[in-house]
Amino acid sequence: MTPNLLPKSFLGIDIGTSAIKIVELSAFARRIKLENYVELPTSNFQQRQFQTPEKSVIFLPSEDIAEAIKTALSKAKIKTRDCVISIPDFLTFFTAFDLPKMTKEELAQAVKNEARKYIPLPLKEVTLDWHLREVEFDKQRKKSITIFLVAVPNEIIYKCQQIAILANLKLLVMEAEIFGLIRALIKKEEEKLIGLIDMGARSTTCSIVEKGVLRVYHSLNVSGSFLTEKIARELEIEWELAEKLKREYGISNPPSGWDAETQESFKEILISTVNPLLQEVSKIFNGFYLKEEKEIDKIILAGGVGLMPGVLSIFQNYFKKEVELANPFSNIFYPSPLKETLKKIGPLFAIAVGMALRGLT
Repeated sequence: MTPNLLPKSFLGIDIGTSAIKIVELSAFARRIKLENYVELPTSNFQQRQFQTPEKSVIFLPSEDIAEAIKTALSKAKIKTRDCVISIPDFLTFFTAFDLPKMTKEELAQAVKNEARKYIPLPLKEVTLDWHLREVEFDKQRKKSITIFLVAVPNEIIYKCQQIAILANLKLLVMEAEIFGLIRALIKKEEEKLIGLIDMGARSTTCSIVEKGVLRVYHSLNVSGSFLTEKIARELEIEWELAEKLKREYGISNPPSGWDAETQESFKEILISTVNPLLQEVSKIFNGFYLKEEKEIDKIILAGGVGLMPGVLSIFQNYFKKEVELANPFSNIFYPSPLKETLKKIGPLFAIAVGMALRGLT
């Protein structure tokens, strides 16, 4: 048996705001298989008085996060310990800039020099990572490269390392969420220009991906928690009830037990929050078209807000394009009885799947 055919398995861990998601994937003879998946909802931590709804799990003590992960792995009987952990987008500094073509040795120093212009923290306090876009000609016909720069505060790097150690995990690498999403959802040979919208509890990101390569990345203010807080405030109800109503009824199906005025008010709250998001995404797409003369062919919705009833149809009606919910399990082997379940949870587990795939590739 050749080394590249030896079976191996890896964990992808997404420490998000609403939950910790863990996916275990294995690879054998170029076939990737889903071995297990686990979700630890925020409510589990709230019961232990760890946090308030608007705060991310990542801000809890490392010992508490590690203990929760250990308990989850034990209950699911997951023995794999090699892992990749995602870095939440709201904890990263992300920018892009062009540089002239140069050697690898020159590039490292050039990136650091440029980073000082964009990163609001001293470089000694962050860890830099960057991805290259293919060399291309600019308007003056000079060869240039685009750098996508990610800077993560060292304290976050250290915290993830501590969590892994305390949870008895072997951490291969940490990676920004967007790169895991691209890996899980978009094939490199994909010919369509993809608009990737990740609507999470704490933030929303809008990216444009071409042939598996990130071209544009923006972080937007609208989030799942913001939406829940607005429902709770304007309907004068508890946060937990507002979150439940948002998830169960969404835009398209207000609770039937309410009077017509309250139903309309509930629907208007959601629409008035989502519409600015649609407008911001449209501006990003239009800006890309003006610069590159290329239109978005398809939109993929990831994150928990994408599962809210009515969101998919609103995107379809607004953009008049192909829009689909993220399905990171589409190219992964799994038992057929899980098909419908995985389809429903796909947008939630896309980042965790992308992290596990990083370990297998």
